[in-house]
Amino acid sequence: MELDDKICYCFHIKKRKILNFIRLHQPKRGSQISECNGAGTGCGWCISYLKRAFEQAQNSGTIPQEPEPTPEEYARQRAAYIKSGKGKPAAGAEPLPENEL
Repeated sequence: MELDDKICYCFHIKKRKILNFIRLHQPKRGSQISECNGAGTGCGWCISYLKRAFEQAQNSGTIPQEPEPTPEEYARQRAAYIKSGKGKPAAGAEPLPENEL
């Protein structure tokens, strides 16, 4: 995923904003990333990504980076997550892809 791809679809937060938040604010716990415009507090889909980004920052990028999905795959995976009942998008969240409804 590129820096301008969305990570948090509920609050429309891009990867660049999350990484800059971590760099500038240096959170002590991964959960503090929610202070970045509410990232991770909507449907919950992006929490695993936020945790990985936090862990990499804490370890100066020394932990192996998992291959990231394409933005389209990421959106489809989020849709499947929500469709399975694991999360509910926040009001104003980006809608699920049409073919996933």
